Amino acid sequence: MSWFWVFIGFCLLIILHEAGHFFAAKATGMRVERFFLFFGPTIWSIKRGETEYGVKAIPIGGYVKITGMNPEEEVPPEVADRAYYRQDIWKRIVVVAAGPAVNIVLAFAILFGVYWANGREEIQQSVGAVRTGTPAAKVLQPGDEIVAVDGHFYAGLSTEERLVKFGETVASHKCEGKQVDGCVAKTPVQLQVRRDGQVKALTVYPRYDEEAKRALVGFSYGSVNHPIDAGTAAKEAGDAIWEVAKGTVHVFTHLFEAEQREQVSGVVGISDVGHQVIEKGLERALLLLAFVSLSLGLVNLLPILPLDGGHIFWSLVEKVRGRPVSLRVMERATAVGIALVLMLFFLGLSNDIGRITGEGFEVR
Repeated sequence: MSWFWVFIGFCLLIILHEAGHFFAAKATGMRVERFFLFFGPTIWSIKRGETEYGVKAIPIGGYVKITGMNPEEEVPPEVADRAYYRQDIWKRIVVVAAGPAVNIVLAFAILFGVYWANGREEIQQSVGAVRTGTPAAKVLQPGDEIVAVDGHFYAGLSTEERLVKFGETVASHKCEGKQVDGCVAKTPVQLQVRRDGQVKALTVYPRYDEEAKRALVGFSYGSVNHPIDAGTAAKEAGDAIWEVAKGTVHVFTHLFEAEQREQVSGVVGISDVGHQVIEKGLERALLLLAFVSLSLGLVNLLPILPLDGGHIFWSLVEKVRGRPVSLRVMERATAVGIALVLMLFFLGLSNDIGRITGEGFEVR
């Protein structure tokens, strides 16, 4: 059932993206001929007014066909004044930018709602839950405050830094020989915890966890949720979008670096992660939907044809030149753009296959 909801989520993002183009075109007086979900042979369609709506057979993307999108297209005289390339440049940019804008606004709205509803989670230094059957179950109790690990005291560090240091220290304890799921570390972790006001020294042998790819003790820290106001929620949503935008630009401007190429993921990978996330709860599913929507909007703004950003870029070039760019130049730019898009597609697919057949996607 989770795969069904992943599919519905993708369809929703595509429809909203294309709806942005559709309504912007209508608002600026352009003639919209078709609004279709997917590509290929038509499965179902219906015509309302001057626009045909429908669904096609190949579940990849969708499109809105506006009259006169091709400068050499023959346009009936009665609708010539509503053709895309007969409009002012600013109108064309508004129509093209509306699709990515809807995705970005949707991402902000979801993030804002989730952050405002859930508040800000503050991780504590005390043990929250101890998993049954783990090494921690034999020695730790909820409420124990971690004071030191292997003699390392983390006073002066932030909560996040303490969590990272704790994880690194525990992970340094390896099993004898090959690290396999469930193997016990050959050396113990020495813990000091404060329990009922007294400091106790505890010894625990962590076990290797295949999903986490490291040794674990088997507990989670406690946390407290603090309510936040709408302004703070909006700021945090904006900060999250800004960080993702910076990361996206960094990846695409450093694609020749192997480490950055590994960050590219495709539909297969997103679907696999979505399937896992939906099973972990509504909040995580909404956050994933927000970030996928954001990524869809940002990637479409890349200044290469046939992406929306490419149409915006060449419209700006036309504005600067004061005359239209020749169709031949646009065709060559489109050919290069399609090659780049296909490269990104196959790179993402290759990474997805590698993760699925190898280390897998880690969703914890």
